[in-house]
Amino acid sequence: MRKTFFFLLLLVSLSGWGQAEKEAAAVIKRFAGRELSLNLSLSLKPIGGCDQFETSVSGGKLTVKGSSGVALCRGFYEYVRQNKAGIFTWTGKRFDLPQRLGDLSPQRKVSPFKHHYYMNVVTYGYTTPYWDWARWEEELDWMALHGIDMPLMLVANEAIYVRVLRRLGMQERDINSYFVGPAHLPWMRMGNISGIDGPLSTSWHSNQVKLAHKILGRMRSLGMKPICPAFAGFVPKALQQLFPKARITETSWSDGAFHNWMLASDEPLFHRMGKMFIEEWEKEFGKNTYYLADSFNEMQLPFDKGEDAKKHQMLANYGEKIYAAIAAANPNAVWTIQGWMFGYQRDIWDNASMKALLSKVPDDKMLILDMAEDYNHHYWKNGANWDVFEGFHNKPWVYSVIPNMGGKTAFTGNLEFYANGRLKALKSPHKGRLEGYGTAPEGLENNEVIYELVTDGGWTAEPIDLAQWLADYSVCRYGKQHDDVAVYWKNMCGSVYGSFTDHPRYNWQFRPGLKQKGSVYINDSLFTGIEAFASATSELGVSPLYRADLAELTALYAGAKMELLTQKIAQAYLRGEWEKGNELERTFTHIALTTDSLLDTHPILRMDRWVGFAKQAAGSDKKLIAQYERNAKRIVTIWGPPVDDYSARIWSGLIRSYYLPRWQHYFESLKTKKPFDFQKWELQWVERADNLGARRPVKDVTATCIRLIDLCKQMNR
Repeated sequence: MRKTFFFLLLLVSLSGWGQAEKEAAAVIKRFAGRELSLNLSLSLKPIGGCDQFETSVSGGKLTVKGSSGVALCRGFYEYVRQNKAGIFTWTGKRFDLPQRLGDLSPQRKVSPFKHHYYMNVVTYGYTTPYWDWARWEEELDWMALHGIDMPLMLVANEAIYVRVLRRLGMQERDINSYFVGPAHLPWMRMGNISGIDGPLSTSWHSNQVKLAHKILGRMRSLGMKPICPAFAGFVPKALQQLFPKARITETSWSDGAFHNWMLASDEPLFHRMGKMFIEEWEKEFGKNTYYLADSFNEMQLPFDKGEDAKKHQMLANYGEKIYAAIAAANPNAVWTIQGWMFGYQRDIWDNASMKALLSKVPDDKMLILDMAEDYNHHYWKNGANWDVFEGFHNKPWVYSVIPNMGGKTAFTGNLEFYANGRLKALKSPHKGRLEGYGTAPEGLENNEVIYELVTDGGWTAEPIDLAQWLADYSVCRYGKQHDDVAVYWKNMCGSVYGSFTDHPRYNWQFRPGLKQKGSVYINDSLFTGIEAFASATSELGVSPLYRADLAELTALYAGAKMELLTQKIAQAYLRGEWEKGNELERTFTHIALTTDSLLDTHPILRMDRWVGFAKQAAGSDKKLIAQYERNAKRIVTIWGPPVDDYSARIWSGLIRSYYLPRWQHYFESLKTKKPFDFQKWELQWVERADNLGARRPVKDVTATCIRLIDLCKQMNR
């Protein structure tokens, strides 16, 4: 007898299921939608060590057994994926399990990893700063279904820090002058910046505390192990007035463009503040195990290098003091540290320096997030950290990758590496205490295939057959196979998805005149692949996910042609070929505006959505609305300035109101030979409210995509 899902949920409350089963069932319900009819049994069987699950079907009843709420969700999601019946992505979801399920003997899977890590400190600036609970709930569902059990959770960090500073006697005006706008908080937390787009309001802090309670409650009920913030030593300059003898040094970042202040770790005040922070956090949110404290992100060490022996002693003391401050409040806590700088700054972090930093911290009380193996392998080419640092000297560590910088939306990433790169670590004689696996993107909601692939890798120690995986992924996403989609994947793996670009941007996403060429890997395979994908329109066009992907791919295709056009237009005007330049400029404008209108139909690739989150977070306070809109626009454009155009989103609204006008001003300056003040214009754009222009979504996505691709094909490659 088949039960509707609503009846199943009623049974949950009456059958003695625990919180983990209830939460897992709720995740599955939200994924499957209200029309699901399914005979489903969920059974929690906690075990030590690595998570596992088992799926089976008998008499039409699907049974999922799992060691945690996350394992239950992952088991259900793998069953759906193995049956090509659906997918859960940021762009949208598909769910199409048959009403009657065929019998399946028990299929058991044990993850080779104890932890499945997710997020990056700066994700809280490039993607999540203004999210509400509804958007966070979607992300938590995504995490659970993808098997994530160790997310970074930094919401309400500043609310807790304010309490610490107040306990020390600081005045509100001094605290406020230090804090930055919500989208810039990650870099303040890591000691890189201060003062941009602040202050933070009382309502911000209270709302973030409420939101953090919801997020942590859901994480814990699903069996997740959140990594929460700790005190890393960065303080307002005004703290010196209260503690004139404390050693506080100024830090700098981005070639001295930004500043913060750092309290010496051997100061009694450091220990006091570190202990107070954990006490205040746990007073509000309850006990936690993993706490993140990053004191050295992209910075020189806060003391003279001197002789190696002296340097190593100072690093050993630093590590000891950071951990001691955390442990003083919670002896069971584990100090967690991002390992970005260990690969990024090898001039500072050699093996002896790393060993010194870790030497006075108990092995079981530290966790290292080795964040960027894709950068070690493809970009820096400086060797895997676990080899260079001898397995991290017996400290537990997490293998991770950073598939995205700044939330950029252009495609990049070697899919074969993301499928199987972890196998090198699992087989390495230097793997030491490899306990976790994950991904630490700077920005989310991009390159979705990569995250599906990476999270799958966290649940198997066996190689993934990429070609077969991509074929199955496409059916899960669009509902059926298509030969042209196979051609698409083959060509993309010969272009943007067979390479690794540090910061993929088209030249038209930079301030005009700075870059002749962008960094997106443009070749014939890119164009051929997207053309093949568009050829599947007649059969796959009914799929909402296909239409959304076609719009995004057409934007990438058009973006590559726009890059070629900017070069030709500039050359024509510089040679005095006004008629030719004007004609090319009209084509450039048409392509840019059509691309913008296409993306206006996309569920997530829209600037108005991003700004909308910010405005909603401000409530009805007009001053806050203006501040948050300014802050949201700044982070994806001028950033500070400087760090201009780092985030580089291919979004509707951003194209029509920012990128295109900027290039139009540039072309006009070439024709008139009058210089244009781009920096002034950019700052004014950030400051001006409601200047994105009206949305003009196209009525027929597939037809518009075909026409735009055909127009672009007429241009020489």
